[in-house]
Amino acid sequence: MSAPRTVVVGGGMGGLLAAIRLRAGGHDVTVLERLEQFGGKVAEWRRDGWTFDLGPSLVTLPHLYDEVLRLAGTSLADEVRMVRLSPQFRYAWPDGSTVDVHDDPQATAAALDALSPGSGARYLRVLARARRIWEVSERTFLAGPMTGARQMLGRMSSPRDLLAIDPLRTLAAAARRDFDDPRLRQVLGRYATYSGSSPYRAPATLACIAAVEADHGAWYPVGGLSALRDAVVRAAGRCGVELRAGAEVARILDDGARVRGVRLADGTELAADHVVANVDAEHLYADLLPDRAAVRRVRAVPRSTSGVVVLVGARGTTGGIAHHNVWFSSDYRREFAEMDGGRMAADPTIYACVSSVTDASQAPRGCENWFLLVNAPPGADVDAAAYGPWLLERLAERGPDLRGRAEFVETIVPRTLEARYRTRGGSIYGTSSNGPRAAFRRPSNAGARQGLHLVGGSSHPGGGLPLVAVSARIVAEMVLGSAQSRPRR
Repeated sequence: MSAPRTVVVGGGMGGLLAAIRLRAGGHDVTVLERLEQFGGKVAEWRRDGWTFDLGPSLVTLPHLYDEVLRLAGTSLADEVRMVRLSPQFRYAWPDGSTVDVHDDPQATAAALDALSPGSGARYLRVLARARRIWEVSERTFLAGPMTGARQMLGRMSSPRDLLAIDPLRTLAAAARRDFDDPRLRQVLGRYATYSGSSPYRAPATLACIAAVEADHGAWYPVGGLSALRDAVVRAAGRCGVELRAGAEVARILDDGARVRGVRLADGTELAADHVVANVDAEHLYADLLPDRAAVRRVRAVPRSTSGVVVLVGARGTTGGIAHHNVWFSSDYRREFAEMDGGRMAADPTIYACVSSVTDASQAPRGCENWFLLVNAPPGADVDAAAYGPWLLERLAERGPDLRGRAEFVETIVPRTLEARYRTRGGSIYGTSSNGPRAAFRRPSNAGARQGLHLVGGSSHPGGGLPLVAVSARIVAEMVLGSAQSRPRR
């Protein structure tokens, strides 16, 4: 008897994790990656001794990765040195005030009280509610595939679960109830941006991220996020997954009812019982397996935000910064209204990751690697040459002035992201979480043909390192539970 054959199209983290799980389940698995580097958005950029993570900049719920690595005979601790950050984030406002969010919730509460008396107790109440949202979400929304609200409701133990996840209010509305201080409303609203969404449109359910970070930590893999990627790639190869970089899939083959394999750009065809697509769902149904109805459904859901990234190799070191920093805009509502209108915000919130604060290997001695990110509407037309210097001026008005210390400035705009990842408008997370039904409109893990499955940030349950790991588990369970996963005689 021969093992079932699975082809994974796309070697991002979701595809790699699904491949390991399927190989552990007895499948012959081949991963085909169009680019020369595996990892998808977990990528790095190097110049003259500086290294920058281009995608995710921290790891939450690292046990999800350890679980998969153990299926390949290793562990996260054996492969990567992980550092639990504290402070997790340093927030700053135009009035000059700052506050740190610590790894210890009690320390965070004390810091918030020092910023705004009485806010510490409010934060702890928010955290208690966030823990409840997360507990319900884990056993409902994240427990399996999701094709509609009815499926999620069927996993709930009582009507109280529905009330607990707070899906009908926006995150901004919850923040107005939870905090009197508008600065702390911005802090809570920021969790919407983790899925490329607006706090004024995304559900209050996203407050659960506060509990994930407070209780499970914000982690950094020494060597950068590429160290985690490389560990997953090594594990996949070690357990027998065939990894092919520079292998572009031109078409997923089907007989009208189920998939039969793939055809590469060079004309090579690979037969398969299952195809796992770790690509943007719109690209999948528009180009790789054309399906008018499926692509129409995907396009009916609003895209997530894109972003403009500015990389600065800075000479010297900066006092008063953390590994993760945020300089908030003066008018958060206006910032998101401008993006909703398709425009870059005139006064954007600026996120900065300076991983050299924790890991000296990421910059030359006595220097810093500044990764700056501002949200952008998908498809925004941004002048890369002009935007980097402009953003450094905005940063200098609020915090550190890097203009005289910059060895180089490199800017990445939405059209660059669109070309690299084949995601319309350069949207980073596929579909957004805006609206109470957004989670149920995200492309399903079950594809438009039998034997086709979608994994990664473009499908359920969404983008980000922990969610793509959950997506890989869901897809592997679906594939391994199907009749076509039985060995062939």
